[in-house]
Amino acid sequence: MTTTTEAFETSETPKNGTFREIGARLSNWGRWGVEDERGTANLITPERLVAAGKLIQRGKVFDLGIPVAADGPNGTFRQNPLHVMLETGQGQQIPCGTRYSDDYIVMPLQSSTQWDALAHVYYDDRLYNGFAASSITVKGAARCSIDKQAKGIAGRGVLLDVAALHGVEWLPAGTVITPEDLDAAAERQGGVEVGAGDILLVRTGWRRKFLTEHDSAKFLAGEPGLGMGCCAWLKEHDVAAVAADNWALEVLPGEVPGEFLTVHLVLIRDMGMTLGELLDLEELAADCEADGVWEFFFTAPPLKVTGGVGTPVNPLALK
Repeated sequence: MTTTTEAFETSETPKNGTFREIGARLSNWGRWGVEDERGTANLITPERLVAAGKLIQRGKVFDLGIPVAADGPNGTFRQNPLHVMLETGQGQQIPCGTRYSDDYIVMPLQSSTQWDALAHVYYDDRLYNGFAASSITVKGAARCSIDKQAKGIAGRGVLLDVAALHGVEWLPAGTVITPEDLDAAAERQGGVEVGAGDILLVRTGWRRKFLTEHDSAKFLAGEPGLGMGCCAWLKEHDVAAVAADNWALEVLPGEVPGEFLTVHLVLIRDMGMTLGELLDLEELAADCEADGVWEFFFTAPPLKVTGGVGTPVNPLALK
């Protein structure tokens, strides 16, 4: 594990190459056909889904979504959701006495617990699987949009608690999570295995930081997260999707000065991996620590936003 300023002052090109070189080596373009827009979600096969369902043993449900509320952690980066009542029942004159309430929400699709679509980031004018970036217009994404995942992202979930591995409530901002951290967390957790078609959840403690401090500026100023080395680890384990309790999944500031969201670029654009952010993993982590079971059935179907590049979601873990 590498922490904060020392890493940022000394980092140069990663030893495994530039993000473009790494992305080229890890690319899944064409793996599921030239028209594929679902990427690594294809790894959740019917057989793996059936096996994941058998992990439900206690009938306990954990909701992993943060509240969709005006006091969320987004601050000025993305506006927090605005919830407005359209009707409260007051002043209505329906003859039989019926009254009703109605409301609506105005929000960025990625201002709460959410999935990134495969159209969310790109470089060199190409999306995942080689689709042209020009397919994203003011009318939405014609390719790799979030509605392409409409069948849902569900299957075997595994939680790796990296904050607990290092004995802290939350990792410091700028902490680079490495493949060695992921392996060590799995070993600490009884040797739980992360395998093909799994949905990996990574706890950094960043949600606990916000719940403790209630300071969106500090929450957004930087964060611990996955380093570039984890991209190859995820590919080697054939992970279907990855999510975390921070707001951008990857470490910020990044490992290479002047580069931004390059882990996003490799995972989404090159590997076709859907990313989840802003999950609340606190209750689930406490339960896994208590019973020693770090695997569960996970489900997080996206909203079918036509042409959307992200979607709010309330993931569930069932044990």
